[in-house]
Amino acid sequence: MRERRLDERPLTTRGRRTRNTLVQAAREVFEEKGFEETRVAEIAARAHLAHGTFYTYFDSKDDVLHEVAKGLTAEMFEASRSGEPPGAGPVDRIRASTERFLSVYRDNARMMHVVEQVSPRNPRFGHVYLEIRGLFVDRIAAGVRRLQKEGEADPGLDADTAASMLGGMVEHFARVWFLHGQEYDPDNALETATLLWARGIGLDVSGEDGTGSAREGTDGPG
Repeated sequence: MRERRLDERPLTTRGRRTRNTLVQAAREVFEEKGFEETRVAEIAARAHLAHGTFYTYFDSKDDVLHEVAKGLTAEMFEASRSGEPPGAGPVDRIRASTERFLSVYRDNARMMHVVEQVSPRNPRFGHVYLEIRGLFVDRIAAGVRRLQKEGEADPGLDADTAASMLGGMVEHFARVWFLHGQEYDPDNALETATLLWARGIGLDVSGEDGTGSAREGTDGPG
């Protein structure tokens, strides 16, 4: 019978601290070198721990990447459920949601790129990537459905497909901006994305401030 690994047993405070140190070190090295070029020895060295200590807590580089990705998922989840501006209409809610997504993507762009690179060859990480993306896409879809019911959004749109496309638009833009270094004016980028998104689902944006027929208290996408 296989002996239970240390990370499968209750960890001491020191053990948790050591494990967390390895996870943080792994994230730093993954972001700098990518997954394929990273070696376990480099993770251990970054954590200022013996090479063998890594295997006390993780079986492989894949295992520690999965732990890093779990932390990334939690961070994105918190961002996806953050509160909206009180009394905001649909377009203002889209603006706030887009700003929140761009902010969290900026802070995690390199790690998101690592997960994206690994996911095509490893279903384990493909699931993680789709889970992270789904946190925002599902909220967009729910918002579109609500606006459709209230007569604000185009009733002919398929909410799930529209949400995936709109989310993909902002996601790709964020990747080009924060990962590949294309420079954009932040205010202009936010307003442009907001208007494209709002017009894409059929909202009235004819008002001077772009909020058009926004109703107080209506849940917008995101």
